[in-house]
Amino acid sequence: MAPVTAMLRQLLLLLQCVALTLGQYDICKSLVSTDDGQIWESSACQPKHTSMKQYVKVRVDPPGITCGDPPERFCTLENPYLCSDECDASNPDLAHPPKLMLDNERNGLITYWQTVTWRRFPDPLLANITLSWNKSLELTDDILITFEYGRPTMMVLDKSINNGKTWEPYQFYADDCMDAFGMPPKKVQDLLAINVTRVICTEEYSRWVGSKNEKNVRFEVRDRFALFAGPRLQNMDNLYTRLESMKGLRDYFTITNLRLRLLRPALGGTYVQRENLYKYFYAISNIEVIARCKCNLHASQCNFREGRLECECEHNTTGQDCGHCKKSFRAKSWRPGSYLPTPNGSPNTCEAAGSTLGNCECYGHSNRCSYIDFLNIVTCVSCKHNTRGQHCQHCRLGYFRNASAELDDENVCIVCNCNLMGSLNDRCNETGYCECKDGASGLKCEDCLPGYYWKQGCFPNVCDDELLLCQNGGTCYQNQRCLCPPDFKGVLCEQPKCANDKGDCNTASTSYLSLTLLLLCTLGSQLATLTAY
Repeated sequence: MAPVTAMLRQLLLLLQCVALTLGQYDICKSLVSTDDGQIWESSACQPKHTSMKQYVKVRVDPPGITCGDPPERFCTLENPYLCSDECDASNPDLAHPPKLMLDNERNGLITYWQTVTWRRFPDPLLANITLSWNKSLELTDDILITFEYGRPTMMVLDKSINNGKTWEPYQFYADDCMDAFGMPPKKVQDLLAINVTRVICTEEYSRWVGSKNEKNVRFEVRDRFALFAGPRLQNMDNLYTRLESMKGLRDYFTITNLRLRLLRPALGGTYVQRENLYKYFYAISNIEVIARCKCNLHASQCNFREGRLECECEHNTTGQDCGHCKKSFRAKSWRPGSYLPTPNGSPNTCEAAGSTLGNCECYGHSNRCSYIDFLNIVTCVSCKHNTRGQHCQHCRLGYFRNASAELDDENVCIVCNCNLMGSLNDRCNETGYCECKDGASGLKCEDCLPGYYWKQGCFPNVCDDELLLCQNGGTCYQNQRCLCPPDFKGVLCEQPKCANDKGDCNTASTSYLSLTLLLLCTLGSQLATLTAY
């Protein structure tokens, strides 16, 4: 039975691999036979996926965060008091520069980038790692970050789709999501197909387990694919259909940059022990990003030339991402290829120019022009795709220019999507930033500045743990109010509930006794009068 079981497992693995390779759209055109002879038939196509760390540029901030200059000792959480290790940038055997996060480790020797230790505690130990490709990529597998000597207890993975001009969070990581980010903890398995693009906070990779075997932190791409294609990714047709039909899904897996914000190092399952701060630091041995060049389904090859990736465009398209039609092939507006119908898709080939608009260029957003006599100009009429202007070259109010798209792209204008509770209106500037109300911040005005809390908008903190401290044992509840002990009141619990001028908190009891004595005296006086008769 054992050989049969092994064969079945191998067959299952083979079927899974076939499922992953089916419909990969790796051929842009093929020679087919027709009644009129052999002709070239175009198909949607895309490059194969590969490891992208060989093409990346890495930057580490702030300056001086990498250990070794000056040299310093450090120890590990497993041996916190054996601090015999040293980081020295001037010694190749003891140096830990950023490039070691992306090298190919040989002979089993683990190399890693490392930060300075947390010797300046309680100041936070913060580090940013920015990965830049200067090219749109589509993720095809999990992002994998391998930490040495403990995974951070708090970090954020950010993404950019416009070469770092703007950023948005991809995923939050913490040992306590509510405490760190005010978010309930979730796993990708908790998501549904309709909310697969939701930004979540996970505790799965941040809790201390006391073992050096637990090194990896993931951004789970495959599990998100599985919401559409099934747990073994066998129904790829459904995934490709959703990539076409679900708004924002293709952009969700698109990146030009990644940024890792390290906010708090591994603590070893305890509070920070001030007597030995040499055991707290960050160390990363590998960052793996599996992706393909985004060529808008117009290229099957992507080459690295003169320090940058560029698609080998087909279908009469051109540009680094095959993002617009060649100059002589603009008879209709540019469109990306389509995965549908599977398995070959639709190439949406650019056609030879034959413009009926005379000298007026509308970038494919209008097919009608009008001559305005008193201005002596020709202008485009009824601009589509949320554009406006004489040549449909501007975006309508409430939209902004997609920096990664050409002017003839149907997706050249992106909705601002301002958070109306935090923004003054639904308009934004040319980079997508909305105009925020007092206290609000962020690209969409959905975050609050320090000193403010969110409650259907940003409001000034009533209390906090630094300046507006609750008094007399009161505790600050979500920066909104102080929870006071029974004997105190006030915004900051600064007033005793029964205080008077003399500091006597028994006024009510004293008044009650005085009234009782007065009644007794009156009753006694009346009895004395009656007995006198």
